[in-house]
Amino acid sequence: MKSAFDSIKAMLLVLCTGLATVGSAFAAAPAGHWDIALYGNLFGAREYQVWVPAGYDGAQPLPLLLVLHGCVNGPNLMGEASGFNDVADTEGFLVVYPRQNVASNPARCWNWQLPINQARDSGEPSILAGIVDKVKADYSVDPHRVYVTGISAGGAMTSIMLACYSDVFAAGAIHSGGMFKGATTISGSAYALLAGSIHSPDSNGRLAWQCSGSPSPRPLPVLVFHGSADLTVNPVNGQQAVRQFLQTNDLADDGLDNDSVKYRPTSTYQGQVPDGRAYTVDTYRYGGRTLAQHYVVQGMGHAWSGSQSGLPFTDPKGPDATLITWLFLKDYQR
Repeated sequence: MKSAFDSIKAMLLVLCTGLATVGSAFAAAPAGHWDIALYGNLFGAREYQVWVPAGYDGAQPLPLLLVLHGCVNGPNLMGEASGFNDVADTEGFLVVYPRQNVASNPARCWNWQLPINQARDSGEPSILAGIVDKVKADYSVDPHRVYVTGISAGGAMTSIMLACYSDVFAAGAIHSGGMFKGATTISGSAYALLAGSIHSPDSNGRLAWQCSGSPSPRPLPVLVFHGSADLTVNPVNGQQAVRQFLQTNDLADDGLDNDSVKYRPTSTYQGQVPDGRAYTVDTYRYGGRTLAQHYVVQGMGHAWSGSQSGLPFTDPKGPDATLITWLFLKDYQR
């Protein structure tokens, strides 16, 4: 039976998806500011931008949200398209936007399909984890409330960060991305984008659990967003990501692959954005907590759902992915 808190939260999510804009919901909040920095290690260096929310004084440790952009994108555009900075100003959390460089990928995609970037303390994941550690050192951060989200290539990299740094991230959200190790070659990634991964979500769920050293218990709550008409990243990738992380959670609860966490939703909700798109939400609960939610937005392509920015790869008619993401993430602690 759902708790009263869960019921209230569910109602809030339904109400929030009908908001016309993130900005209108948080219009009264003063603005924060950008800080820009650089972090590097043996695997390379990346610039990153930190959105410091309004009212930050360092006295109170704040949650941290790592946001990973998609291809041909960067921190400023990602911040504007998603609207996370507006939410951060009101809710009080730091937002960190790393920037992929053109030397590593001419289209500024995170190289999620390369094996060097699919392991802990290796490649781009090590750089991103290092950025999180640097921000923790430079700002007042609540280490128990660190989260990660991303879209497209950033969504696929989100799966890697959740799998390989489950001790760092309390929860994550994958928007129009894919599962951990959905591909391990360039050609394999092209096929995965077109038709879904050739790899088994159950097998990859076990690999994801191993990437952080097979900790137990250590739940990995995940929110997955995808458009049903996404022609860039086939929606089956979203389904595979949900199944993969449910398999990971099956192992993470007691160290056993015993089907304790099942790939079967405990509830399904059919929603409708006023004058916008219909959507479906499958929720997977176990042990009194939500371990996964899967939003499928009907008719939406490869776009950030609910953004009113007018930027490329955004869809103003979908439910507000930014607000839904934060409401999902904020209650989890590591």
